[in-house]
Amino acid sequence: MIAPNKSSPTAPPGFAVAVVRYSLPALLAEVQLERRASAFAGEKLDQVEIAKLFNKPRPRRVLKTRK
Repeated sequence: MIAPNKSSPTAPPGFAVAVVRYSLPALLAEVQLERRASAFAGEKLDQVEIAKLFNKPRPRRVLKTRK
């Protein structure tokens, strides 16, 4: 594991690696707020509409001719 104060060998010079921890209750509270927001519901709708654009169109049924 890399120490938080030392630079990573793959990182550009001047950048230090730091460990960031968030509390789980704080993250869950933020997720609940985002889910209640109307923007989240809009994003879900947008995903459905976007998926429709990339679906293959179903072949149309050929109508039988009446004799």
